Amino acid sequence: MAQLKSISAFSSSNLAFHGPKRESYPYHGKVCCPGKLSSFQELAARKSELQGNTFAVTSSNGIVTRAHNKQVIRAVLPTYSETELSGSTKERGLRGKLNKVVLAYSGGLDTSVIVPWLRENYGCDVVCFTADVGQGLKELEGLEKKAKASGASQLVVKDLKEEFVNDYIFPCLRAGAIYERKYLLGTSMARPVIAKAMVDVAKEVGADAVAHGCTGKGNDQVRFELTFFALNPKLNVVAPWREWDIRGREDAIEYAKKHNVPVPVTKKSIYSRDGNLWHLSHEGDILEDPENEPKKDMFMLTVDPEDAPNEPEYVDIGIVSGIPVSVNGKKLSPASLLDHLNRIGGKHGIGRIDMVENRLVGMKSRGVYETPGGTILFAAARELESLTLDRETMQVKDSLALKYAELVYAGRWFDPLRESLDSFMEEISKTTTGSVTLKLYKGSITVTSRKSPYSLYRQDISSFESGDVYDQADAAGFIRLYGLPIRVRAMLDS
Repeated sequence: MAQLKSISAFSSSNLAFHGPKRESYPYHGKVCCPGKLSSFQELAARKSELQGNTFAVTSSNGIVTRAHNKQVIRAVLPTYSETELSGSTKERGLRGKLNKVVLAYSGGLDTSVIVPWLRENYGCDVVCFTADVGQGLKELEGLEKKAKASGASQLVVKDLKEEFVNDYIFPCLRAGAIYERKYLLGTSMARPVIAKAMVDVAKEVGADAVAHGCTGKGNDQVRFELTFFALNPKLNVVAPWREWDIRGREDAIEYAKKHNVPVPVTKKSIYSRDGNLWHLSHEGDILEDPENEPKKDMFMLTVDPEDAPNEPEYVDIGIVSGIPVSVNGKKLSPASLLDHLNRIGGKHGIGRIDMVENRLVGMKSRGVYETPGGTILFAAARELESLTLDRETMQVKDSLALKYAELVYAGRWFDPLRESLDSFMEEISKTTTGSVTLKLYKGSITVTSRKSPYSLYRQDISSFESGDVYDQADAAGFIRLYGLPIRVRAMLDS
């Protein structure tokens, strides 16, 4: 059977935090790191733990390829023969018959159980797919072994970090897209890039269906499936959480044991977390009560602002046509730039957001987000626009940014409306070029300098001193005309 080759390159920029490692517990594809933050060094260790230091893939034929620092992963993952997998996939399943399903796979309990469930219920081969969007190498370790043990025929791992930042994050940044005044759309932007890659893999391996492990109460099921519909409406979509009888962790463990799927001895995660290169989100446990303050040891990317350095740090962001290109004069790739700012911002406690949001499915939910690099970039981009955009353009852009954010949050990335709005944002941002200097100090960001070759600010006009361009006497006529409707209404009332 044909082999699928996946080549993934991991940047050493993800390995910048160092420190003693503590045990982490994978659950539902997320990372729970119990313990207490007491210093920036421990936070660095947790960040290092989240990002990982090495990723190895071992195939059934003994090929081991390892990535460390700037080395490249080259994983040759064979399709296992029918005799190597328990049960037959040639017959109809309990719920119907599919040929091959590409599953969004994390290696956690849920997706490990979904593999045999798909085989049992749809009589299909299962190709597991994992996207690297910057969640950290730690979460990618041992996935091939787990996938095979669960009954998958293949595992495909793709490095999507640069595509994620360049094609999804930066357009949202340029648009100024923020959902409900606070949320910088970290998870919302990641889902379409993952789903798009799943559609590509489905074509490569000849799959007739895709599947995900999203629950029926969240937004992600919508984001995945709308992308599937937009890119290949012929694909069947399977959402086990909307079909099966499994209702919780214990049911999943029991199902796994019944089907001989190895279940690692893990501790149940206190929080539900989702991480990528843009942010890390926290939900669940005490956060479900909006009156509760988050615990100090919950945060993993940012130090407590109270514990941040006592000296401020200045950072200069270079921007070209609304897109960040450099930090402190050094040009970086999109993913490297964001990773670098995450480390700088995290050190100073930048980018913590605690909010109650309206989910697409109707309910309210409370989440806490850490977005250090993204918060820095938003501050810089908005400040530069204060120089380069006129009043009317800025007002229209801000009004359309609300709709842009709503579309992204709702999973409509490939909707013609979002694409049209993006074209507008690209056009009006052509002159948003220059640099902004920010001062980071104990969780706060202060703008200290901004400059642009396309600046609409003129010191000779804005100065209180007399000039040739602006005659102050002209203001009298302007005010009379501008205030005419007010005077007419007052005359009517009298």
